[in-house]
Amino acid sequence: MKQAYQAFEAEDWARAADLLEEAALADPDSPDGAALWFDAALAHKFRRDWPRAYALGKEAAARVTRGQEEPAFWNLGIAATILRDWATARDAWTGYGVTLQDGEGEIVEDFGMTAIRIGTPDGQEVVWGQRLCPARARVLSVPFDPARRYGEVVVHDGAPNGERIVDGRHYPVFDELVCFEKSDLATLSVTVTAAEPDDVDALLSAFQDRDLGAEVLGSGVMLCKCCSEGSPAVQRFVSREASQTVLLAAPADEASGLLDAWRAASADARAWENLHTAG
Repeated sequence: MKQAYQAFEAEDWARAADLLEEAALADPDSPDGAALWFDAALAHKFRRDWPRAYALGKEAAARVTRGQEEPAFWNLGIAATILRDWATARDAWTGYGVTLQDGEGEIVEDFGMTAIRIGTPDGQEVVWGQRLCPARARVLSVPFDPARRYGEVVVHDGAPNGERIVDGRHYPVFDELVCFEKSDLATLSVTVTAAEPDDVDALLSAFQDRDLGAEVLGSGVMLCKCCSEGSPAVQRFVSREASQTVLLAAPADEASGLLDAWRAASADARAWENLHTAG
């Protein structure tokens, strides 16, 4: 047992998972059994072995009390979601104490807005998303790294790792675990010229009103790891530069049509050029 937890502390997840699972199987219903099953499932979660996290998570959840916010149910809900076992996911969320709408199959509800730290080829990026269930969110920002896309659905962890403060309201930042569903909307880049910040706002709104994405490239803020996992305040980005790069998530034909309509609404103050796929 000591070696198992030494491996756990060292984040040697493969060894920790194997040793903890072995200990749990040796005496599955011992007084320490629930903790062993939970820790073994957790180690498998950290190593991203979802079938094993699921199997051991079911054992852990069977040994704790329902409706008491037991983390064994939450971790089982994550694993079941990733494996698309919706019946088990629904039961796990209910077992934790989450109230769901009546129904079967995939859970698609409104759990509010949140920030999500997604992985990119060059590191990480925090984006905004709409939570669909306790563990999934649809990305509603246009990621600055075009390797990631607006509209992706990601599975995120249950423990916040930082927060963002907007107008005094605190939003948790959840770390992405896996990309659950990819998006067909490639990121486009366009150079726009606008007389006033309100003109840029009108462009962003035109896309967002169509459930499409639009983001000013210059609105990105680089943060160190410590600050990103802290509680930075987020303010509305306003730039008075005439020429700016805007990232769009839309079919190219629809994007050009919306850009033309935006320009035509105030031809003396607005212009656009060089619409192309980003990256």
